[in-house]
Amino acid sequence: MIRLDDTDRDILRALQEDATLSAGEIGRRLGLSQPAAWRRVKRLYDDGAIRGQRLDLDHEALGFGVTVFLGVKLATKGRVSLEDFERAVRAIPEVQLVHHVLGLYDYRLRVVARDLADFERILRRRVMTLPGVGEVEANVLLSEERRPGPL
Repeated sequence: MIRLDDTDRDILRALQEDATLSAGEIGRRLGLSQPAAWRRVKRLYDDGAIRGQRLDLDHEALGFGVTVFLGVKLATKGRVSLEDFERAVRAIPEVQLVHHVLGLYDYRLRVVARDLADFERILRRRVMTLPGVGEVEANVLLSEERRPGPL
């Protein structure tokens, strides 16, 4: 586990809200010099507390108005089928997140689609044909609230 002090947590909170902040801006917000803020951010990257920066795309604005969470239960659960499933699911661009989970399902997928007809096409032609797929449950996203992580 990475040891964080209050300043590290403040830096992480600021970067969760806006990952484009410069070290100078972080320093101004937290009362640090630009070099001190830069060293702390670099250490957070080096220690693995920050894995990278990503764009938060608005799927709806880009024409993907439907988000569906799929629970996928594999018919067989050997190591080979897990690896085959994971390799194949990575090739579906509409699958935004893949979580291997414990519980009723083996995987939870976040899938975006243009509309319900597009989702049905993705489900029938892409997801249901993945290696080892046994059962699938779909939950359509109605609304989403985003919050920063726990710090």
